[in-house]
Amino acid sequence: MAQAGIRKPALMVQGTGSNVGKSLIVAGLCRHFANQGLKVAPFKPQNMSNNAAVTTDGGEIGRAQALQAMACRMPATVHMNPVLLKPETDTGAQVIVQGRRFGTMRAREYGSRKAELLPKVLESFALLSQEADLVLVEGAGSPAEINLRQGDIANMGFAQAADLPVLLCGDIDRGGVIASLVGTHAVLEPEEQARIRAFSSTASGAIRHYLMMALARSSAARAGPLPGWCRGLRKPGCCRPKMLSGLRMGLATGR
Repeated sequence: MAQAGIRKPALMVQGTGSNVGKSLIVAGLCRHFANQGLKVAPFKPQNMSNNAAVTTDGGEIGRAQALQAMACRMPATVHMNPVLLKPETDTGAQVIVQGRRFGTMRAREYGSRKAELLPKVLESFALLSQEADLVLVEGAGSPAEINLRQGDIANMGFAQAADLPVLLCGDIDRGGVIASLVGTHAVLEPEEQARIRAFSSTASGAIRHYLMMALARSSAARAGPLPGWCRGLRKPGCCRPKMLSGLRMGLATGR
C-alpha cells in the first residue's frame, strides 16, 4: 500500500469537446503504464451517462471508468467516478455521489450546487492516490464551455483544486481541430492555460506545425511558453468502434 500524505504523479486528459477520444486515450495510457509495472488508477470527477457499471463495493460508476479499471487490471470502485449524473428527463438527472443516490436535480439546481460536491470528489481522488503509483484523470466535455465554468468540478476546476497538469486532445475527424484546440486554449484563464502541458490530436504529426503556428498567433501578446505536442496518441486508419473493439479484445486476452 502506498503511504498516505505523499503526493503521487497524476495527469488529467481534457478534450475540446465530447467524443474526441478522452476515454479511449485514458484507457490506453492505463494499460501502457500498467504494463510498465505501475499500479495505475483511472479517475473521472464527474460523468454524465446512463451506461453505468456496478463496482466491487456495490455502487455505480460510468461504464468508461469500469473499462479503464480493466485496463489498469484493478477492480472498479466508486472512487474512480465519484459524481455520476444519470439523465431522467431533458432537463434533470439522478445524481450519484460515491456510488450512492444523492438525489434528483434539474440542470439549474445542479449547476448552482455542484461546487458542494468538490470535497467528496477530492476525497475520492485522495483515496485513489494513496493506493496507486499513478492516477490518470479524464475530464468531461470541454473546459471551454464558459456557461458551465462557475463551480466547475469536471475540468479545470478540478485540475486547479488538485494541482494537476493537463493534456488537451482534439479529434481531426470532427473537423476544425486546430481551431478547437487553439480556441479552447484561448478562452481559458492564464493560470488554466499554464496547466496545459501538451496538445494531442487523432491525426498524423503533420498537424503539429500548423497548430503551433496558429497557437503562436493567438498568443502573441501573452507571456510564457507555449504547450508542447504529445506524440504517440495517433488514431489508426480505422473508425473508433473498431478501435474500441480492439482495445476490449486486448483487455480480454490480457495484453
